[in-house]
Amino acid sequence: MSRIGKMPIAVPAGVTVEIAENNKVTVKGPKGTLERVLPAEMVITKEGSEVFVSRPNDLKKMRSLHGLTRTLINNMVIGVTDGYQKILEINGVGYRAAKAGKDLTLTLGYSHPVVMVDPEGVTTELEGQNKIFVKGIDKEKVGQYAAEIRAKRAPEPYKGKGIKYSDEVIRRKVGKTGKK
Repeated sequence: MSRIGKMPIAVPAGVTVEIAENNKVTVKGPKGTLERVLPAEMVITKEGSEVFVSRPNDLKKMRSLHGLTRTLINNMVIGVTDGYQKILEINGVGYRAAKAGKDLTLTLGYSHPVVMVDPEGVTTELEGQNKIFVKGIDKEKVGQYAAEIRAKRAPEPYKGKGIKYSDEVIRRKVGKTGKK
């Protein structure tokens, strides 16, 4: 039995979980509404203030979908109650970020500024010029947008210049040594 899949999902007060046909799950909470169509093979049931996910048989595919389905529903519940956030840091001389409306302008040492528009359901906030907070209720969208921002100038291993996650550790390399 899947350890994660068999755990019940606690639905806090103020959050409603609706399960329609074809396993279309809608989660409504104080921060917003999330919808997702989950694998039709999984059996999703709501009992009181808990949601349970069970699988029809022990085929490898069903075992792998069991934990995934439970985690996706749990992420939706967490998203509409607390929301998700990723913190990015910009390191490097002259590297900075600026915000105007939904546009995030990054100056990253290229000949032109990089302008990124916040996707639907995701917001970015700045602290100073080199700390970016990516916030939203959908974990997948927040992570994807943070990864797209980071990809504009990934950190390099010699000086650590670039955009990195706040909890990311950059493995540093030793640079060239001079002739003797």
